[in-house]
Amino acid sequence: MNILDKIIAHKRIEVAQRKVATPFVVLEKGPLFERRPLSMTEFIRNPGKSGIIAEFKRRSPSKGNINTKVKVEDVTVGYSTAGASALSVLTDTEFFGGASDDLIMARGLNQIPILRKDFTIDEYQIVEAKSMGADTILLIAAALQPNEVKAFCKFAHGLELQVLLEVHDEAELRDNIDADADLIGVNNRNLKTFELSIEVSKRLAPMIPNHVVKVSESGIEAVNTIIDLKTYGYQGFLMGQNFMQREEPGAACKEFIEELRAAQVTSK
Repeated sequence: MNILDKIIAHKRIEVAQRKVATPFVVLEKGPLFERRPLSMTEFIRNPGKSGIIAEFKRRSPSKGNINTKVKVEDVTVGYSTAGASALSVLTDTEFFGGASDDLIMARGLNQIPILRKDFTIDEYQIVEAKSMGADTILLIAAALQPNEVKAFCKFAHGLELQVLLEVHDEAELRDNIDADADLIGVNNRNLKTFELSIEVSKRLAPMIPNHVVKVSESGIEAVNTIIDLKTYGYQGFLMGQNFMQREEPGAACKEFIEELRAAQVTSK
């Protein structure tokens, strides 16, 4: 079993328990359920924005504790103020130290789209995401069958949520190319070895349809990497660890975006 297999096995138990504790009908009566979601694709495509999806993540299986001292409200507001196009908030507790309340807190303080970063294996979690105030859900191709990806995309769209489909290689992308995801994220991290290579994003870029927002995930640490990836059609850049490992993630994000904007002006 690789780490994803372990996470999904635990997630199945967790979701079964959550369904009993908080049934669908309770989620649908939540104060945020009727809120109209923001369009992550529009925010990322906005030429005046940075394209950065800044992530709040306390820990990860590959790195252990990253930053357990900061508060979600401080970090996400810092990201938003810095110029991030969108936020990503981990809600998985067991492996990433996240919580539903993290996303709910972030939603109440920020006016940019929020991705619920979790391991979706059931429609229940999509309804949960809507009730938390998320705008976009994550579907991981490696954890789902193509028919599940397609069904979950349709279900999410029915709730006016957008979908970020994460792929790791050509086979996953090819098998889910017609799933109707709004954004396709190429994860540069090998799930088996944890090795990172930006070349994965470059290799898969031509396979992603132009009407879908291309997002590169993991391993982005330098401004020049983003400038390079933009030449391959990428508009979104999911960044977490690079900011979260700093004492003040929001300030780190601000510094990075300022450097990015300066570099883009110079390169024109």
